[in-house]
Amino acid sequence: MHIFFASIPALFKSNNTTLKTIPCILHSFTITRPMSQSTSIPKKLQRVRDHGYDNYMDVDKKVRKILKFHDLILTQPNQTLPISRLDSLSRRLGFKQNEAGAFILKFPHVFEIYEHPVQRILYCRLSRKAHLQIEQENHALIAQVPDAVTRLRKIIMLSNTGRLRLEHIRVARKEFGLPDDFEYSVVLKYPQFFRLFDAQETRNKYIELVERDPNLAVCAIEKEREREYREKGVDAENIRFSFIVNFPPGFKIGKYYKIAVWKWQRLPYWSPYDDVLEYDLRSLEAQKRMEKRAVATIHELLSLTVEKKITMERIAHFRLAMNLPKKLKEFLLQHQGIFYISTRGNHGKLHTVFLREAYKKGELIEPNDLYLARRKLAELALLSPRKAKVDRELVNFRRDGEDEEMRSITSDYNENSFEGFAVEDNVGHSTVGGEESDLDLGSDVDSDFTDNDSNREEAVNAEGAHVTECPK
Repeated sequence: MHIFFASIPALFKSNNTTLKTIPCILHSFTITRPMSQSTSIPKKLQRVRDHGYDNYMDVDKKVRKILKFHDLILTQPNQTLPISRLDSLSRRLGFKQNEAGAFILKFPHVFEIYEHPVQRILYCRLSRKAHLQIEQENHALIAQVPDAVTRLRKIIMLSNTGRLRLEHIRVARKEFGLPDDFEYSVVLKYPQFFRLFDAQETRNKYIELVERDPNLAVCAIEKEREREYREKGVDAENIRFSFIVNFPPGFKIGKYYKIAVWKWQRLPYWSPYDDVLEYDLRSLEAQKRMEKRAVATIHELLSLTVEKKITMERIAHFRLAMNLPKKLKEFLLQHQGIFYISTRGNHGKLHTVFLREAYKKGELIEPNDLYLARRKLAELALLSPRKAKVDRELVNFRRDGEDEEMRSITSDYNENSFEGFAVEDNVGHSTVGGEESDLDLGSDVDSDFTDNDSNREEAVNAEGAHVTECPK
């Protein structure tokens, strides 16, 4: 170093090219420190697709279109819709010209097209399998009304004031397993739990809890942590405030991101059912706790749904009442290991949020009766139209065969009735093409008859009891 500073005067006496090398020499002696990576979860993350959930939404898109025709057909007289009116009525549902007829033909297991026997006009109606699915869903919906009452109480307990707008609940009633008339069959039927009133300042109807039940103030993630601790015996400090994280395939997880997730998992937070209005939320630590509390609130809201999914637009209805962040999509993308956002199913206009831990290979891990009943309609939509055509041909073939057998039996009975008045040697014999044929009614057709056909045979034998059998 002393040699370097001693040579500086000589450098100034040299030419200009030597002066240009001075910054380079000084830079070589500068100590450079590498930039430190942040160990906090980034605010903006790119969404990584998970094709299992996207395929689920592609099927759900077909089911929602089918449900539109469901409601349209069920509101018609005799629950039948003339094909001539199908195009005009379907435009109210968002279908283009001549699109409704092609759509119905894609799902022969759900819709049937038949010709009216008198009017000779084509009509559309729901198939027998579709009617059975509707009945199964209605039975499951009625059977789980007590559970729906508990879910509604927990949803209202998630709000800050213990009340929610009736309209917001009505919009999301199918997701929470509530009947269409839940205002009367749930809210007004259980006055010991709910109170319905009109707000004077906004003129909106609100549902309010009569009394908070502390036994219901337990989150689903808390039960999962307790179960994991009992089964695996993991360190309680590591799972006390942690969530189940399953990142989508292809999600890049670096070293610093792992550290950030580990720090976030150990961060304490207030329960979604706790009242936080009395806390001072201005500190940085309090804001971090509130952000994690918002994750727990959305997690609990999804856990209370029937299919463990709900659109982000319907979650936004509860944003003010549940202290959720404004930029909801960016907030959910920060936690792609807990939630998945799918834009499939409605041309990207709606965003469906899934609870990742509740699904495995596109199906609910713990399905309920209402979910299974709704999935029956998706199974009917996915059945091959070719199979429906084969089934229809088999049914028609069976009917034609039964008609031919009944016609042959009737003709044989008429011949035997007239031959009973003839000479006794010719009874029971007829000549067709010069060959003698046996007319025993029970010899050839019993094996192909149904129960109804066998009853008809017994009636014919009873009436024609005077006909003698051909001697063998």
